[in-house]
Amino acid sequence: MKACVQRVKEATVSVDNKIIGKIDKGLVILLGITHQDMESDAEYLANKIVNLRIFEETNKFNLSLLDINGQALIISQFTLYGDCRKGRRPDFTQAAPPELAKELYLKFIDLVKKAGIKTQEGEFGAKMLVNIHNDGPVTLILDSKNGANS
Repeated sequence: MKACVQRVKEATVSVDNKIIGKIDKGLVILLGITHQDMESDAEYLANKIVNLRIFEETNKFNLSLLDINGQALIISQFTLYGDCRKGRRPDFTQAAPPELAKELYLKFIDLVKKAGIKTQEGEFGAKMLVNIHNDGPVTLILDSKNGANS
């Protein structure tokens, strides 16, 4: 499971020109899911992200999303598993099939909510317009397979 995490001042997600999710200060989490992912991957990333100290206090990254009482906007993003090594068109065969991806996406959202974070989300499988006011900019890539033993 991969997450592209962006620290934001505010963000919205729209489907068919209608805003379906809006947050103020917090994180936009673009979440990609692959075939081998399990509930433990969702648990690892949710815990890591809500506790990740990437908000500033006295010019240092000392505060987490929990510490600032921040919000999360979670967007399903199968293109995080796009393979661009061959040809000119990305290959998305590493992305999980929709049934598995949706189940783990919803599990991840539930875990973030249970951690006490006010959470909004995109619409799984829909064409969305995500409006991000990146703060910093601060953008990090996390992969549950690269750090699950951390």
